[in-house]
Amino acid sequence: MHTVVVGTSGVTASDVLAVARDGARIELSGEAVAALAAAREIVDALAAKPEPVYGVSTGFGALATRHISPELRAQLQRNIVRSHAAGLGPRVEREVVRALMFLRLKTVCSGHTGVRPEVAQTMADVLNAGITPVVYEFGSLGCSGDLAPLSHCALTLMGEGDAEGPDGTVRPAGELLAAHGIAPVELREKEGLALLNGTDGMLGMLIMALADLDRLYKSADITAALSLEALLGTDKVLAPELHAIRPHPGQGASAANMLAVLKGSELTGHHQDDAPRVQDAYSVRCAPQVAGAGRDTMAHARTVAERELASAVDNPVVLPDGRVESNGNFHGAPVAYVLDFLAIAAADLASIAERRTDRLLDKNRSHGLPPFLADDAGVDSGLMIAQYTQAALVSELKRLAVPASADSIPSSAMQEDHVSMGWSAARKLRTAVDNLARVVAVEMYAATRAIELREGLTPAPASQAAITAARAAGVQGPGPDRFLAPDLAAADAFVRDGRLVAAVEGVTGPLQ
Repeated sequence: MHTVVVGTSGVTASDVLAVARDGARIELSGEAVAALAAAREIVDALAAKPEPVYGVSTGFGALATRHISPELRAQLQRNIVRSHAAGLGPRVEREVVRALMFLRLKTVCSGHTGVRPEVAQTMADVLNAGITPVVYEFGSLGCSGDLAPLSHCALTLMGEGDAEGPDGTVRPAGELLAAHGIAPVELREKEGLALLNGTDGMLGMLIMALADLDRLYKSADITAALSLEALLGTDKVLAPELHAIRPHPGQGASAANMLAVLKGSELTGHHQDDAPRVQDAYSVRCAPQVAGAGRDTMAHARTVAERELASAVDNPVVLPDGRVESNGNFHGAPVAYVLDFLAIAAADLASIAERRTDRLLDKNRSHGLPPFLADDAGVDSGLMIAQYTQAALVSELKRLAVPASADSIPSSAMQEDHVSMGWSAARKLRTAVDNLARVVAVEMYAATRAIELREGLTPAPASQAAITAARAAGVQGPGPDRFLAPDLAAADAFVRDGRLVAAVEGVTGPLQ
């Protein structure tokens, strides 16, 4: 099994995906253990002084003015975890919780938090054992960290609350720890606070969304090319020299992908022989511009994610010169903004895909295709209601594109009077990504059927590879009406798990 070694300088996006989705094991580097021990010595020295230090010998948030005596500090750390583990709603997905815990461990290992090495090792042991704390949907405002979600994770380290074992069964966390030979931690000064203060949940969801969107944007380039082909459109608008004079990188990449898919097609431009068109509709002609803008938005989001991965987000933090200073680095605004940007881009990509699907089904705009791609129009309804489903998904995506980060709601007796709502932005982006996959799948389903209805014209080799792979995956082709939901579910799975991209890349080579 792949092993991820956590040091002091952060981790990579591929590390996060390996731990969250693939169950990679975790090891702490010797450098990280040394940094943890050195920072802990600083915290212990400050804890022994009579002067109050925030997070070490004081209360938290609006209660930070109270100096806590030494005999109450362990109780204070337990209490902050217990009281902050106040989530409600549906359970959060296992991969999100694993990403959340792993990213908190990443910051702990930076040597800026003052957490003892044994606490960090317990975090790694819990992840390696496949134990997943039960975390709930609601409880984070994206400021002062993803407080409630991280608190539920810290509760598991203490042997309290509920967690899911590697077999998928939810049990008391103490029982699961004992079953795997893991001793619960007894938190000391600063440690409770250090386990709760981070942007880890929203960052983990951003990294996973970027991985999923990378595949979906390639898929959308493919389905746009299939639709262009089915509509007998022209590929001249994809010429590199046209995109070079408007040098947005994403636009050029999307155009190049479409051109690669269409290479060798007998369908493109066919309309110029018998049904002249000056130009194709925007949804066809401007596909690279829309998908490209989304790709460039992803590039910006990836830059933000990389910076956040290299960060040590905690409050207070232990600095190399021995100071322990309060700060505002836990504010989620940088991550929240790009999560919202991506939801907007996903909605627009889905919107243009739906417009192409509708064009394929409309006999007045499809250039010779049967109404709704039906076998016997009137007796058969064809894909009429598949487009309804796609339209419903697009409408939902537009609602999900409303930014969460434009909102703020004060908390903690006005101490935390401006928050990012980044967790909420991340949660709705996950739904948006799921819905985008479904929308792209419906376009793929319609476009492949339409191409097969163009008798006498041979599609591009890459298009044919996509059609052949889709049919092998249970996505059926033209014919009389049948129970459509299973076909659409098969198309969704075919797009979502990357088989569409793999089939095409088998002909074109790697797409951009």
